[in-house]
Amino acid sequence: MTNLVRNVGEVAAERPESTAVHFDGTDVSYGGLWHRTGQFAAALAERGIEPDDRVAVYLPNLPQFVTAFHGTLRAGGVVVPMNPQYKSREIGHLLGDSGAEVVVALADLAPFVEEVRDDTAVEHLVTVGGEADAGTPFEAFLADEPADVVERDDDDVAVQPYTSGTTGQPKGVQLTHRNLDSNANVAADLVPGGIKPDDRQLGVLPLFHIYGMTVVMNATLFRGGAYYPLPKWDAQQAVGLIQKAELTMMHGVPAMYNDVINQPDAEEFDLSSLRLCGVGGAGIPAEVLRRFEELYEATIYEGYGLTETSPVTHFNSPEAGRRVGSIGKTLEGVDARIVDDDFETVPPVEEGPVDEDEVDLDEITGELVVSGPNVMKGYAGLPAANEEAFTEADGQRWFHTGDVGYYDKDGFYFVVDREKHVIVSGGYNVYPREVEELLFEHEAVAEAAVVGIPDERRGETVKAFVVTTPDADVTADEIRQYCLDNLAEYKHPREVEFVDELPRTTTGKVQKFELVGDDE
Repeated sequence: MTNLVRNVGEVAAERPESTAVHFDGTDVSYGGLWHRTGQFAAALAERGIEPDDRVAVYLPNLPQFVTAFHGTLRAGGVVVPMNPQYKSREIGHLLGDSGAEVVVALADLAPFVEEVRDDTAVEHLVTVGGEADAGTPFEAFLADEPADVVERDDDDVAVQPYTSGTTGQPKGVQLTHRNLDSNANVAADLVPGGIKPDDRQLGVLPLFHIYGMTVVMNATLFRGGAYYPLPKWDAQQAVGLIQKAELTMMHGVPAMYNDVINQPDAEEFDLSSLRLCGVGGAGIPAEVLRRFEELYEATIYEGYGLTETSPVTHFNSPEAGRRVGSIGKTLEGVDARIVDDDFETVPPVEEGPVDEDEVDLDEITGELVVSGPNVMKGYAGLPAANEEAFTEADGQRWFHTGDVGYYDKDGFYFVVDREKHVIVSGGYNVYPREVEELLFEHEAVAEAAVVGIPDERRGETVKAFVVTTPDADVTADEIRQYCLDNLAEYKHPREVEFVDELPRTTTGKVQKFELVGDDE
């Protein structure tokens, strides 16, 4: 395998007139997409971007994201996808840590780039849509003639998304050409009969996120299907597009499926064109799955993965005897184990799911670790984090997911808890430490602890417990707005509770389980 982008080039050579991307009533053919990726690659080269240089893409789901993503790969560069909900505070670290020299941003987001530009290596700002006071418009940036594909090795980094850990400090995840190629192609084959050229994929999962990038965009384009991006989630708009264009595939997070079934006219939707509905990002409630499948005579396929695994490691296919509550079985080429603290394999249960009230979970659970061609090269520039994340055993390199679970003799895996205490809100990971650190910067906040609480729509949402400074005069609304001004919308605490003190252990560690218990 050479450069990952050749997957698109091969389809363009075979089916140049077929639709690659459809957006807002306009089709972009595979031939047209391939030409534009070449123009983008040439533009990067003209500005001194060399193989392995970083190019940040700060866009919602738009055709320009597809062009910039594959154009960067074509130039031999590394894509740094950035959440378009991020503000300057958040992108500052991503740009500084990655060393990105080019940023492709929505014009409305350009001011955030400008705010942090002097503290980064950014030399070129390319803007999409609207009007920006700085930067070069996307169409003007493109070169007149396309560049050739710059060859890369399998182990060369192709994409560097960022994910946080228990410290809340975002880490650059180095995903190689082999990582992404293997996972996109395996994901494409998970569809009954495989993704076909006449498939039309709803692209509502964000492209900066590894799920939307690999399983939705790349898997579709690598097999010659048509990708229909939507910049933001709107249940009525998404359903309308499915019906009008007779889309055949949809991937989403549980909250999206929940939104669809809770629309006032949900029973009137005709989703019969869908032959695949995929869900990931969090476990889908059994009732949401049952109701959606009942309403639309559709089958929801559940999967599991992480950014560090490109992302899919497990898949719960109805064809394999789906078990509700399970993350499914491992993908082809992927190995998984449940291990104890000594990295010894925990024996399987007879058949899952188990009744958690009738078993001792400590006896059957352990940490889920995985190994395979989809597992990241490592965290960028963080040797200590890499040492903690991996274990070499039995001739394999195992990645620690941080998730606690068990498995049964039939090979189905079940996740029961998260060691890293990540809050999964609407499919997005929220790391409490990041929110807490921001709260501590507020002049009225003396102490703060952030936890996840149940939310009917999002699965979980963020709640902050705040101890104010003496004589502070601040309201919960002001705290919420402060967080909203500095963080992506999904990260801000929707609930703020003022308390006199935080429960702590004798060593001073905040006992968050007591806070969650108080909320129940």
